[in-house]
Amino acid sequence: MPMAIETQSFAGAPTTVSYDVLVLGAGAAGLMCAWEAAKRGARVLVLDHAQKAAGKIRISGGGRCNFTNLDVTPKNFLSQNPRFCISALKRFTSQDFINRVADAGIAYHEKTLGQLFCDDSAQKIIDLLLSGCAAAGAQVQTKTKIIAVSQSESGFSVNTDQGAYKSAQVVVATGGPSIPKMGSSGFGYKLAEQFGLKTIPPRAGLVPLTFEDELLARAKELAGVSVEAEVACGKVKFAEGLLFTHRGLSGPSILQISSYWTEGDALTINLAPAMDMFDVLRESRKEHPKQDIRTTLSHHLPRRLVESICEEVSIEGRLADLSDKRLRHVSDRINQWRVIPKGTEGYRTAEVTLGGVDTAELSSKTFEAKKVPGLYFIGEVVDVTGHLGGFNFQWAWASGFAAGQSLRCGI
Repeated sequence: MPMAIETQSFAGAPTTVSYDVLVLGAGAAGLMCAWEAAKRGARVLVLDHAQKAAGKIRISGGGRCNFTNLDVTPKNFLSQNPRFCISALKRFTSQDFINRVADAGIAYHEKTLGQLFCDDSAQKIIDLLLSGCAAAGAQVQTKTKIIAVSQSESGFSVNTDQGAYKSAQVVVATGGPSIPKMGSSGFGYKLAEQFGLKTIPPRAGLVPLTFEDELLARAKELAGVSVEAEVACGKVKFAEGLLFTHRGLSGPSILQISSYWTEGDALTINLAPAMDMFDVLRESRKEHPKQDIRTTLSHHLPRRLVESICEEVSIEGRLADLSDKRLRHVSDRINQWRVIPKGTEGYRTAEVTLGGVDTAELSSKTFEAKKVPGLYFIGEVVDVTGHLGGFNFQWAWASGFAAGQSLRCGI
């Protein structure tokens, strides 16, 4: 057996306490798993280093938690094995979680594209999970740093700064390193590697993109300007909001495409996807030949953006004085803006982490490691990452439910 992970020195634990299941991580997936396992009669303890459980839920969706999506399909997820997520998503659907939300009397609403948010605070979702765990008998213990995890013939031992715990089964629900200010890290990946499991190299996902030189200067000038845009990387496209920032580009369409973008890839951005700007300009030239092109464009795009584009392509004056070639030049800059990002803002602002524990190492039905009976990995720590819009929470609910249903009781 490989050596245990050491995160800090460990000096003297009290008498070891035994459970059927130890869940490492009191986030969305971990709490759902604990709830389900305890409902089936398992003695469950959830351990987390944070001051309070479910920190990422608390800050999600602007504090209102985009807890699922009405239209969840396997196509909304990225993985080295796109089929891995199918079983869990079928077994616990978005409607299944919506039913729990409704049964708890939590008011919610749909925003756009099937995204569901709490009317009130994200704390309502946390309370739902914690009350579910409490009612089923699962214990949730925060302010507990895990020092080492090891395995012997009698099961697993988890040493912490609050004592030592034993169990026949351990569920790793520690997430990825996205949003490190919440205390997140790559602990789950190290634990997988300790037990001989392969991982897919992690990287930031659903993250703003950064630029350099002239593009960065223009983005800074336009900081705060937003438009509805279609952003493409290769064959993948997303049509949602785009926001200029002091560092580059953000907004839903950019966050979505960032999960597909790799260094050196070019993006094609349509800043006015609802119209062919060349046709619009030619028609305007017929009807309003004396109108300044900037005035025409400002009917369809924010004025600051129009000024920047016209300056960039060196175009000005009355429509009547501009040739088709000149109109095509500016319209292509609007409908087919090609840019190459420098990079991303990284884990600091990333909503999720791409990559993680290789799905080939896990059962798609139970999430148990094939090589290590009794060891499970669920949620963000696994190489399954959802699109923006509630899909990552649905993956947490579904994977947590699947593992919780398969954990053995009374061992």
